[in-house]
Amino acid sequence: MSIPTITIDALDRRNAKEVLHAILHAILFHRLFGTVKPQTFEVLDVTVPGVADPEMEQLINDKVDVFWKAIENGTSTNKRGQILVTFSEKRPKKSWFQVYVGEEDVPWEQWIINGEMRQPKSDKDFDIVLASTLSKTLHTILTYTSSEGGRTAVPLITNATGISPFPIKIRIKMDGAEIG
Repeated sequence: MSIPTITIDALDRRNAKEVLHAILHAILFHRLFGTVKPQTFEVLDVTVPGVADPEMEQLINDKVDVFWKAIENGTSTNKRGQILVTFSEKRPKKSWFQVYVGEEDVPWEQWIINGEMRQPKSDKDFDIVLASTLSKTLHTILTYTSSEGGRTAVPLITNATGISPFPIKIRIKMDGAEIG
């Protein structure tokens, strides 16, 4: 399983939700293999690709809200957390004697987004740094997904129904514990 990591050293209260929303959309845009209706977002003067699907948008909004509430309500003592996006494939699960006993999710790729909330010293400089970090993040996503390693990580598509032939799981971790 490949694990690309994205680190955002500093998020501020004004832009945290937008930036996390944009990153999750960009990852899904490059990893959903069904019929995707594209959309774009402008975040800090950076154009970000996204997926115009109500189910995916609801999933992203819910997870960003969980992350945000944990940071704001003090669930995390150091204002730091992770969002993990895992793509899996369904494989036959076998028992001891090679008897088929159902299916299991086997992860083939996981994205780790590390984020830390900080108070900016100056809004203008902070926005420039955050916009640069967002641009670098998009470059990392695009470079990885179009690389040989990123393409070979994707298993064969055997079920082409829906927006994604693979199960997607988005989890939130604060202080090492999974929440929401």
